[in-house]
Amino acid sequence: MTQTTTRVLEPSDLGAALAVLESEPVANAFVTSRVQVAGLDPWRLGGEMWGWYADGRLRSLCYSGANLVPICATPEAVRAFADRARRAGRRCSSIVGPAEPTARLWRLLEPSWGPARDVRARQPLMVTDRPSPDVEPDPYVRRIRKEEMDVIMPACVAMFTEEVGISPMAGDGGLLYQARVAELVGAGRSFARVDDGKVVFKAEIGAATSQACQIQGVWVAPEYRGRGLSETGMAAVLRYALDDVAPVVSLYVNDYNLPARAAYRRVGFQEVGAFMSVLF
Repeated sequence: MTQTTTRVLEPSDLGAALAVLESEPVANAFVTSRVQVAGLDPWRLGGEMWGWYADGRLRSLCYSGANLVPICATPEAVRAFADRARRAGRRCSSIVGPAEPTARLWRLLEPSWGPARDVRARQPLMVTDRPSPDVEPDPYVRRIRKEEMDVIMPACVAMFTEEVGISPMAGDGGLLYQARVAELVGAGRSFARVDDGKVVFKAEIGAATSQACQIQGVWVAPEYRGRGLSETGMAAVLRYALDDVAPVVSLYVNDYNLPARAAYRRVGFQEVGAFMSVLF
């Protein structure tokens, strides 16, 4: 019979963990990018990495930090991760990952962790490796400079509040969120069109590895919506991403956001799978 075990991974397990992560470079880009920078030390990583072994081989992972993220998780691995998460108690603000294992994980955790503030059961994962010839990139979309934090922050806060339903400035006064925005600005992965000192379109390249990167935080100022800025702006960010970051670009979007899904398809993205998010 197959012998299985689950344990917290240590820095010496880095090679095996990266082999699992890199087996699905697009779906795992968020966690892979963190592990490549921080390794597996919980203090640097911002959480623990759980490993599920079958017959002595590492086959599935689960990142347990601010988010709980199942990675390449088989049904048996999901059950093991749910047991560990249940014993530890909820410490995360969300569960997010590929739809099928995430849904299975949530079904096991909901009796003890529920109710959730919001469950987004299907968020299409969209991918492209080339820009569409049909949408001209907005020439006014550019990288945000470090001295422009006061320009970009109100737009970032508005996007987060609109998307998640709570302000990122709650709790710690927004210190962690401001630090993350500053990190992306400093890395040259924050982009916007700024007209007369006001951000009218913005997006970031969040997770980034040599194999794939993920666009996030797409936002158009309400008074500018309906003018096609999401398409031309995304075309510009996509150009930067493909030229400077990775050969494959992804994003995921709420399934009910039909205008955004249509806009991303026009820019060149195709739906290849789905994510799921459980928000607390």
